[in-house]
Amino acid sequence: MSRDKKTFIIYESSLSDIFGVVLFNFFLVNQIIDLNAVGNFFLEILIMLVVSIIASSLLALLIKRIDHHVKFLPIIIMIILIYEISKFYHLPALIFILIFGLLVNNIDEIKNKIKFMNKMNTEKLSKEVGRFREIVIEFTFLVRTMFFLVFGYIIDTQAILDVKSLMIAGSIVGTILVIRLVYLSISKIPILPLLFVAPRGLITILLFLSIPAATTLPFINRPLMIQVILLSTLVMMFGLMFHKNKKEVDVDNEHEEENIH
Repeated sequence: MSRDKKTFIIYESSLSDIFGVVLFNFFLVNQIIDLNAVGNFFLEILIMLVVSIIASSLLALLIKRIDHHVKFLPIIIMIILIYEISKFYHLPALIFILIFGLLVNNIDEIKNKIKFMNKMNTEKLSKEVGRFREIVIEFTFLVRTMFFLVFGYIIDTQAILDVKSLMIAGSIVGTILVIRLVYLSISKIPILPLLFVAPRGLITILLFLSIPAATTLPFINRPLMIQVILLSTLVMMFGLMFHKNKKEVDVDNEHEEENIH
C-alpha cells in the first residue's frame, strides 16, 4: 500500500480504539444516560485535555533535559503512573496517551504556534523522540507477541466450529464491512484495500472481559468473540493478498528514493 493509506490506517485504528474505549467506559459507568451524565462526561474530557497538555509538555521537556543514560524507562513509568491516576479518578486516561503522542511527534509544527515551545531546542528533542519511538516500537512488539500467545492459548478449537455463534459472528463482520464501505464512500477515500483492514484484536478481548456479568447477553460469549477476531483477520489477510496495486507502491518507492538522494 502507499504511504498515505498506511498513515490513514494507523490514525484510524488508533483513534477508533481510543474513542471506542472512552465511550465503552462511559456506558459502563453510567447505567442511566441522562443530561447530567453527558455533562459530567464532557467535563471529564475537558479536565483530561488540560491535564494532558500540561503533563505532555513536562514529559517532552524531561526527554530533552535528562542526560542520564537511563532516561526513557523512567519516562515510560511516569506515563503509566499518570494514566493510572487518571483512570483511578474515572477520567478518560487514553486521551492523555493520544495527546502525548501527537505532541512529541509533531513538536516542529507545534512550536510555531505555541510561544512556550519556541524556548525548547526542538532539534535535540526530535533526535531524542526518534530514540524514544524505537523503544516504544520494541515494547509494542513484545506486547503484541505476548497477546497472540495468550490468545492462541485460550482458543478452544471446538468452540470455533460452533455453527450458531459462527452465523452471528459472520453477521457482525459483515455489518462492520458494510458500515466501513459506507463511510469510505462518503469520505471519498479509496475503498480498496482499506475496506478489508478492520481486524478485531486486543481491544476487543479487553472490552469483552470488562463487561460485567449482570449486563452480558446469553449469545455474546467467548466462542463468538474468538470467531469475530479470526474472521475479521482472515478478511484482512485475503483482502490484502488479492489486492495488488503495483503502480501505487512503485510511485511511493520513487518518492522514498528521491528523499534518500
